[in-house]
Amino acid sequence: MNHYETVFILNPVLSETQIEETVKKYEDYLKDKGATFISKENWGLKKLAYPIQNKKSGFYHLFEFQVEGSAIDGYELEFRRDERIMRYLTVKLDKHAVSWAERRREKLKTK
Repeated sequence: MNHYETVFILNPVLSETQIEETVKKYEDYLKDKGATFISKENWGLKKLAYPIQNKKSGFYHLFEFQVEGSAIDGYELEFRRDERIMRYLTVKLDKHAVSWAERRREKLKTK
């Protein structure tokens, strides 16, 4: 099992229920592929560094999970097909990135 982290940006015109449905869709997809979630974070509405699809903001979400590498191709294909997703990035974490992510989560818990 490999350790991954995905950040994706949802369209800012979506309602709260549409956002929850979209996030749940990707959670369920990963769970169906046997993923174990380590962390899920909703970063909320943030201003973008540059306009994407003529939008200046978007709803950011972060998933940190472990899954077999073969599941990632289908996972990213779902992102490409979904018009609610403006951008996404999935990275495989090495041991140093995993320890950094753990320290970041601990720091967030203390706030």
